[in-house]
Amino acid sequence: MKVRVDPERCQGHARCYALAPELFEVDDYGLSSALGDGTVPAGSEERARLAIANCPEFAISEVGVEG
Repeated sequence: MKVRVDPERCQGHARCYALAPELFEVDDYGLSSALGDGTVPAGSEERARLAIANCPEFAISEVGVEG
């Protein structure tokens, strides 16, 4: 599983970071992005889905993993 943050939709609420700081980072303006390439480590999938569900701007999505 991978996550992606759409920078056009993110408004800086940082709920994803509050819920899963091991998966997201926040810049100086409060805008979020996925850490690294967005790969969610085993065991963190539930936290990633919680972050997706709690984004008020629907800026976070789950993306498929090739292979």
